[in-house]
Parts: sequence; C-alpha cells; structure tokens
Amino acid sequence: MKKRVLFLCTGNSCRSQMAEGLLRQFYGDEYEVFSAGINPIKVNQNAVTVMKEIGIDISNQKSKSVNEFLNKDFDLIITVCDNAKESCPIFPGKAERLHWSFFDPGEAIGSQKDLLKAFKEVRDEIKEKIHNYFERKKS
Repeated sequence: MKKRVLFLCTGNSCRSQMAEGLLRQFYGDEYEVFSAGINPIKVNQNAVTVMKEIGIDISNQKSKSVNEFLNKDFDLIITVCDNAKESCPIFPGKAERLHWSFFDPGEAIGSQKDLLKAFKEVRDEIKEKIHNYFERKKS
C-alpha cells in the first residue's frame, strides 16, 4: 500500500505543485502524492513550463484548498513555505510533519527570462530535497 504525502504552500500555484509533480514522477510507485494551499490560486504557468523542460507535465494539476484534505489520513505532510507552516491546520492522525522553506518564485521580478530562471532554481532545489529525503527513506 502506498504511503500518502501532502505538500502544502500558500497558493498551491508553484512550489507545492512542482513538489507534487516531482515526487509523483520519481517515487510514484511508492507514494500517493497530493498538494494544496492555504489560499489556493491557479497553477502558475511558469511552473508548468519549467517542469515540462525536465519531462514532467503538471499542466493538468489543479490548485486545491487544504480544507479538501482535513479529513484525510497522510503519512507525511510537508510545508514548502513559512506562511503555510504558520497557518497549517491541525491534521488528525499519525502524519510526520516536515518543513522545507523555499523562495516563492511567483514573487520574482524582472524579464520573463529572469522569472523562468527563478522558477528553475526553485524547481531544482525541490528536486534535490526530494531525492535526498526519499532516498534516505529507502535505506
């Protein structure tokens, strides 16, 4: 039976969406993956673009409210921004809770090239964190 993981951030538009796609791509045979936001907004197109660059399609993922998951059981809940950590509701059950703080690339400023660079940097940081954590879980 797959373990259930929930990634949380403020808007469920960038970081948690990328984390959901990355974990599903690399460890989807072991984990059922979800993401949600405290105040969800639509998935950021730049997140879709930079994920597609590494062969992961998140274009069909939707932003969801954390409220949709309050009565669900998870094995692991990971907040990916400080605001989500501070605002995260209490989840009943045995879930392990982790906090991984990443810069919000949705707040980056500059040209489209600058924006994509910020998204790529955060994507790569999330990818590395996921690999490091979930590879250790295998051992």
